[in-house]
Amino acid sequence: MSTLAREMEQGGTRPGLYKTLFATCIGNALEWFDIAVYGFFASYIAHVFFPAANPTVSLLLAFGSFGVAFLIRPLGAIVLGAYADKHGRKASLLLSINLMMLGGAMITFMPGYATLGVAAPLLILVARLIQGFSAGGEFGSSTAFLVEHFPERKAFIASWQFATQGASTLLASAFGLGLAQWLTAEQLQAWGWRIPFAFGLLIGPVGLWIRRHIHESAAYAQAEKPAHPVKLLLGAQKRLVLLAIGLMVVSTAINYMLNYVPTWATKSLGLPPSSAYSATLLAGVILTVVTPIGGLLAERVGRVKLLWVALVLMAFTLLPAFWLTSLNVTPLSLALLVGWMALLKSIYFSTIPSLMADIFPVSTRASGMSISYNVAVTVFGGFAPFICTLLISATGSHFAPGLYLMVTVFLSVIALWQAQKQHR
Repeated sequence: MSTLAREMEQGGTRPGLYKTLFATCIGNALEWFDIAVYGFFASYIAHVFFPAANPTVSLLLAFGSFGVAFLIRPLGAIVLGAYADKHGRKASLLLSINLMMLGGAMITFMPGYATLGVAAPLLILVARLIQGFSAGGEFGSSTAFLVEHFPERKAFIASWQFATQGASTLLASAFGLGLAQWLTAEQLQAWGWRIPFAFGLLIGPVGLWIRRHIHESAAYAQAEKPAHPVKLLLGAQKRLVLLAIGLMVVSTAINYMLNYVPTWATKSLGLPPSSAYSATLLAGVILTVVTPIGGLLAERVGRVKLLWVALVLMAFTLLPAFWLTSLNVTPLSLALLVGWMALLKSIYFSTIPSLMADIFPVSTRASGMSISYNVAVTVFGGFAPFICTLLISATGSHFAPGLYLMVTVFLSVIALWQAQKQHR
């Protein structure tokens, strides 16, 4: 009997809520911890692997490798999402966490440009591509697994997908703040930035062991298994994909803006690293605590109402908040800006995974969620730090990132309006 057949036989016995949450969310946590750490320590990575006479060019190269790695995420979404729809969510989740661990190990132990020359930045790019590919299938497979096991609690349980992202941001910020306090600038530049990447490697084996002991849901076991789920998506269901992408746009933009904050605060605003990491630490706390509360609230007041509240507040407050922070540059003003962004993101974020899951049928759910999520992340998230750095350089305005966020708010408003019309 095949592994999938055995999993399907077991599908009628549902695992515990907390075991399911832990098994699915730990890979998501590893993915976002590595992403957050790379963003937070970008200036050190730029110095080690992308040396240049102009510090801005060096930083752009580092963020360019950060963004380019996201270009492969849609490919990972197509391959791993289709694999999850055809062969099971568990099989896809096991493969993705193994690939994440490989990419993390390469970054942790890779010698710098001074030792390997041009091979160093190329190998770092390969590591980021491996991580991007693996992350491509993680969100769709894990969210599908969650909502299919607990459809009656889908808003709450799916909100933990993004709560774990907040926890990862919190942990990465704690590393940044602690290392900035305990190590000298020279130690942090020489080897200290590798410590959080090494810590991330410890998460992987735990997640791998847990995921080996989960089984497929009854909903997936009973669903039709399409021979070509991606072909079906891009043919009959392409409107669903566009709606899901639009819903994700502002959420992913704010997420990567929070990762960009340490660089923006230190390079553009001139604040010390400790202030930047303290602000992102606050964001991590808010994202971790408020997101599941938002999931519970969505079960009571409705997901769409909660989304509209968050979008309206974003539309009227984010740009003024960036402008005021650029006029009054203090650690407090930065913390207020970051905290407000994290709060609005938590409210919006909490309902998106379950809403995206409802958009797609079970037979193409993992592929549909993976592709739409990763297209949004690639286009509007992965290159957000790069775009914001260019905007600041071109305009000379420190609140230029706020303009970028306004564009993404507008796109998500259109998507939510269309989704609400379709699902009335």
